Amino acid sequence: MSQRRFCIAVAAAAIGLAGAAAPAAEEPSFGKDLMATIALQGLPCDQVIASHRNADSDYDATCKDGHRYHVYVNAQGRVVVEKR
Repeated sequence: MSQRRFCIAVAAAAIGLAGAAAPAAEEPSFGKDLMATIALQGLPCDQVIASHRNADSDYDATCKDGHRYHVYVNAQGRVVVEKR
């Protein structure tokens, strides 16, 4: 497995596990998981200051530097990060 696919798989697992755990506001490491997922996609985010769970494995994240992202797992099981 290539390193990129491995990182994507780890990020997808982190999003899935975090979604089943406590809400993002109560789980400080969840912001780090979202930040790592965004960084793995090559997008800037210095720190996640707010997040909102839309559905299972579907989140909106706001970074300290003002960037906003939609992070989700698509139908093919791949993690997607879109700028908002």
